Amino acid sequence: MVDTDRIVGGAKEAVGKVQGAAGDFAGSSRDSVEGRFREAQGQAQNVYGQVKDKARDIADRAGDYASDAYDRAGDVAGDAYERSGSYLRDGRAAVGARVEENPLVALLIAGAVGYGLALLVHGRR
Repeated sequence: MVDTDRIVGGAKEAVGKVQGAAGDFAGSSRDSVEGRFREAQGQAQNVYGQVKDKARDIADRAGDYASDAYDRAGDVAGDAYERSGSYLRDGRAAVGARVEENPLVALLIAGAVGYGLALLVHGRR
């Protein structure tokens, strides 16, 4: 989308050129100077509009990049969530096998973990 400053600036620039040329042709230095001034104003406004257009394009692209990154992160998180079930089953099977091999050691470890959690929650008094 073209910024209105570019359109207005282009129009001022064209009118200034015409006025400057007419002033030169008629020998009127006042019209010539006013025309050159309007032409310069139009060029400045046109450049300002171009900068605004470029900034808008950059902001749109940044939004697109952010959206793409968000989509990719969602895909990665979805894949991790789907794989988490198999990781949980594998871990449960591995822990179950160790507990069956050494039930006394597993009981002592569970007791130590429970005691440590109780100390963290309640603290020493």
